[in-house]
Amino acid sequence: MGLDAAVLSEANVTEESVRATIAEITKGVFSTMVMLDVVDETPLEKPVQNFHETVTSMVGLAGSHCGILAIHCPKKLALQVTSSMLGMDVTEVDDDVNDAMGEIANMVGGDVKHIFSPKGGDINLSIPTVIYGNDYALESVSAAESLVMPFVCGDERFLLSFKIGK
Repeated sequence: MGLDAAVLSEANVTEESVRATIAEITKGVFSTMVMLDVVDETPLEKPVQNFHETVTSMVGLAGSHCGILAIHCPKKLALQVTSSMLGMDVTEVDDDVNDAMGEIANMVGGDVKHIFSPKGGDINLSIPTVIYGNDYALESVSAAESLVMPFVCGDERFLLSFKIGK
């Protein structure tokens, strides 16, 4: 598993530098917008497609490069993120959670696109999509390989998956 070598070469970056940049972006978004510290872990060897009690927020990238960035957060952590962002106690997955988690994906994706487009103008982001369910499978039809990065926030763990191609 890993990002497309041709895309990395064209952007003059390595997979390790992309991983490190995404980790820093994610830590920054969580620190400044959510007031929570996150720690990145070693990327996973295989993609994760099945989720239980998880909120997945994602944005698509389109333009000179196409891809998707998704954040898969356990329900408990999604409620904590939303509560912290809004400054109020959120106890159920609702529109506030959808908006908060969608905004997290949007902010991370907005910064990540600059890795592959320094001015960012030739890659656009889609409107965030948020999925929540007790049990669901999520599979991208893209043949591009993905980078799956686990993060730890307190006693919870979430995943960020990213894939990009031409």
